[in-house]
Amino acid sequence: MPFRLYDYLPILLMFIVAGGFAVGNIVLSQFIGQRKQTRTKMMPYECGKDPVGTARERFSVKFYLIAMIFILFDIEVIFLVPWAVVFKTLASPAYGLRTLVYVEMMVFVALLLVGYVYVIKKGAFDWGETARREAEAEGRLLSDMERRKHQTTRTAA
Repeated sequence: MPFRLYDYLPILLMFIVAGGFAVGNIVLSQFIGQRKQTRTKMMPYECGKDPVGTARERFSVKFYLIAMIFILFDIEVIFLVPWAVVFKTLASPAYGLRTLVYVEMMVFVALLLVGYVYVIKKGAFDWGETARREAEAEGRLLSDMERRKHQTTRTAA
């Protein structure tokens, strides 16, 4: 099969449409977006954490836990795509693995569901008032430890 550059025209068209969509939204928001600047809008946003204090302030463990859970479930969901691609082939009469492949994937999805329910029951996604108080208490503890550390280095010097 000879190489033909025009076979890649749909891919180029997709990139042009995606770039045009992104640039179009930015330009459109500049023309019709609200321009009222408030103090809150001008503050930097730090992933749900109020940007107060020093830049060396530690984040709550909950931020890292959510990130790890997201990566874990994201990678597990990615396994569904190759399975969906080869399922029709494996389910054909030539292979005869329709039931086996389907049951294996349903077991995999059931394990994902069990893990998701476990994470919810443990309260990892709970960002209610109690979780906020715990995070604030942890932040105060860390800042007190930093303050004591600075005081001991000052008295030693």
